[in-house]
Amino acid sequence: MSTTAPHGSIGTTRLRLTRRGRLVFSTLAAAPLVAVVLAAALNGGAALASGAGTKTHTFSYVTITAGQSLWQLAERLAPHDDPRDVIAEIVALNQLDSADVVPGQRLALPASD
Repeated sequence: MSTTAPHGSIGTTRLRLTRRGRLVFSTLAAAPLVAVVLAAALNGGAALASGAGTKTHTFSYVTITAGQSLWQLAERLAPHDDPRDVIAEIVALNQLDSADVVPGQRLALPASD
């Protein structure tokens, strides 16, 4: 007895997805969209189109001299502002561990309004 199909007949099968299969397929299809939305949300809602709504920041830099402190630098940069606030901005902008600086250290300065 032969188990092969007769010559000339073509066997066709139909793809059938179970409920679990549809769930897996839908999840895989939606994953890139979820990743893009999540990336946009973590990026502060920046526009997805390149160049649209992007901000560029220009910083000025200063090199610390011997005997100079962040307090002196803050008073020179913003004489009418509280030096503590200016120092906090400089520390955050440069990702410093503390307000201690050393001669020769180059720091980015926050933009003045």
